[in-house]
Amino acid sequence: MKARQVVANAHVLLALVHVYWATGATWPAVDQRSLSLAVLGQEVSFAPQVVLPLAVLHVLLAVAVLKVDRLRLARLVVAGLAAGLALRAAAGVVWDFGLGAGSGTAFYWLNLFFYTPAYITWLAVDLRLLRTKQLRELPA
Repeated sequence: MKARQVVANAHVLLALVHVYWATGATWPAVDQRSLSLAVLGQEVSFAPQVVLPLAVLHVLLAVAVLKVDRLRLARLVVAGLAAGLALRAAAGVVWDFGLGAGSGTAFYWLNLFFYTPAYITWLAVDLRLLRTKQLRELPA
């Protein structure tokens, strides 16, 4: 499977997870507070008006990733995604070294062993996708 299909599928999976959370379900946590603390390291709402726009965003990102080698706008979207991933990965590294959530929290351990490595990997793949074709060769 091509790298862009893997990344697009990851976005679709994340969209589905956000839709699932919009129903009020809290898996893999026992309640919304625990879910929020594990996923984000702080208490935030997982209400439909918060998570459904994120689901839509992931679907749009999946489409952009699939079109990255054909459309200039898709390349710009993926470049923006890569910039966001770089910021999140950098923040994750900072948090891993003790700034932010305490070392005993679920978020700390998830960030250390899952979130930050995933963001770094995702960033590397997106940068590879951006190098697949020269921008001047793409239609507007």
